[in-house]
Amino acid sequence: MAYWLMKSEPEVYGIGHLRSETTTLWDGIRNYQARNFMRTMAIGDQAFFYHSNTKPPGIVGLMEVIETNITDPTQFDPSSKYHDPKSQPGQPRWDCVRLRFLREFPNLLSLETLREQFSPEELAVVRRGNRLSILPVAEAIAQRLLAQLEG
Repeated sequence: MAYWLMKSEPEVYGIGHLRSETTTLWDGIRNYQARNFMRTMAIGDQAFFYHSNTKPPGIVGLMEVIETNITDPTQFDPSSKYHDPKSQPGQPRWDCVRLRFLREFPNLLSLETLREQFSPEELAVVRRGNRLSILPVAEAIAQRLLAQLEG
């Protein structure tokens, strides 16, 4: 099993949305590196749900990958803000995964706290200027995060 950190703005799609829906398609990713990370995900991988572009940003929950290699339907929808007119149904450019809610943590683990406890080499989300919405997390770091989040 691998671990990931996946960012979403809580006003767009937050942990509360996932909790109530129980599963979601993680669509709308339009960065090739983030897409490539998603392509390496496997069923059973776990992902830290990170609220971004909010005050304070941080880890709020945990999800599990339950389906992989899904063609992102938003790329073909002209009414979607994620529409990609260069993508064709026979040769789609964008993929996504389906995730299942595992739990919401009782307390947010803020970016400020993460920066105090992890180096940029340990946890890429603390690297200044990092804008990727999907990041791998090493198992040893994931275990440290889980221990802290679960108290």
